[in-house]
Amino acid sequence: MNAKENVTATDWIDPDDAPELTDDFFAQADEYIGNQLIRRGCTQTENTTQALTIAYDNDVIAAFKATGEGWEARMNMALRDWLNSHLLN
Repeated sequence: MNAKENVTATDWIDPDDAPELTDDFFAQADEYIGNQLIRRGCTQTENTTQALTIAYDNDVIAAFKATGEGWEARMNMALRDWLNSHLLN
């Protein structure tokens, strides 16, 4: 089967039953200006993140994971606190 498995379900079958596209829809829609795609929605912040591969001791990871969802953000805050108290003074 060539169809995508994760297709968004709709509550309409006939295209004439599709919901109207409102001004609000178009205000938040992505748009092409010439050849450049302009994405709307989340804005970029000054502090961007960078994905990387790094190894930490198992007990360190376990301790942060034990704090629940969002442990990566808390680990980042702990590293930032360390930087502020050790390197930036």
